[in-house]
Amino acid sequence: MIQAPDFIEAAKVRGFQLYTGVPCSYLKPFINYVIDSPDTHYVGATNEGDAVAIGAGSELGGKPAVVMFQNSGLGNAVNPLSSLTYIFKIPVLLIITLRGEPGGPVDEPQHQLMGAMTTSLLELLQIPWEYFPTETSEIGNALHRATTFMATQHTPYALVMKKGAVAAWSMTSQPISHPFYRLVEENKRSQPQHTRFEMLQTIQAQASTKELIVATTGYTGRELYALGDRPNQLYMVGSMGCAASLGLGMALACPRRRVIVIDGDGALLMRLGVLATIAYEQPANFLLMVLDNEQYESTGGQSTVSHSVDFCAIAAASGYASVTRADTPAKVGSMMAARQPGPSFVHVKIKPDTRPNLPRPTVTPPQVAERMRRFLQSDEKRNAL
Repeated sequence: MIQAPDFIEAAKVRGFQLYTGVPCSYLKPFINYVIDSPDTHYVGATNEGDAVAIGAGSELGGKPAVVMFQNSGLGNAVNPLSSLTYIFKIPVLLIITLRGEPGGPVDEPQHQLMGAMTTSLLELLQIPWEYFPTETSEIGNALHRATTFMATQHTPYALVMKKGAVAAWSMTSQPISHPFYRLVEENKRSQPQHTRFEMLQTIQAQASTKELIVATTGYTGRELYALGDRPNQLYMVGSMGCAASLGLGMALACPRRRVIVIDGDGALLMRLGVLATIAYEQPANFLLMVLDNEQYESTGGQSTVSHSVDFCAIAAASGYASVTRADTPAKVGSMMAARQPGPSFVHVKIKPDTRPNLPRPTVTPPQVAERMRRFLQSDEKRNAL
């Protein structure tokens, strides 16, 4: 058994300062220590997939991250582990608790199957793993193996934590409540007149070359690419619903840059809980724009339920610093030009429209991720001169 500071302080020396995840009783000492520590940051995710994307965004922004959750939530993380961190080659350190360990302590019945298949599932995902260290003398070697693999292979590494690996640690801090944004703007239902392509033209034109843009998977990323490929643009593939979480991680890692996430109604509905996480973290440099055509247009135009949802009311109730509706490129442009402190939420109604002969990016996901890192590093070097 180790003490929480033994591992976390050793990981801190290796650059790990952002921790994100979903609680498990095995992880309680870790989470308590990270929350209390003045030089580590814990982001409580609403699900395990969001945690993976937040950690990936932080790594892209130059800050290695630790993602923690129990194995029962590993299924929620399979999508971003297979189509985000693997495809884009983004390493995060995973700490996954082994609930329902075969032959181990008696546990709740819901852990039985996942307990038996946890390590096999990691191997199917091509994620190397080892058991979490239980002796202080083992910590350095475990972290060395993990960081060496991640530095060379650029994909996640997992530490599987058994019960009793970490001694209890009490937390002294209290959660901070943020005031709600009071939404007074009426939600007027009108027929949208503008297309996604028109809105993207305005967003790209208004964004400075130092700002970072994350475009959700499907036609949004492809249309942004068609408008002009830039090193500060990241086009999501797969990872449905993870664009906002990735952007949050980037915003926390790069607080001096505005991060603009362009999401869709279907993707946002898939992981709606991230709205609350972003609002709680209060990143002043974060802008989320939801282009809402009430369809899963990239997959054939099936209807979403966004026609019956007031996204602005949800964002306002979650605690965003500003919440705005925009239905014309001019309104989108003026809102972006105002550069209000965030987190900011903009709901943009658009009409369904698919451009003919829409190209797919020729730059590969790993190339997109690596050039984003180089872009951030080169700009930081210029600022230091």
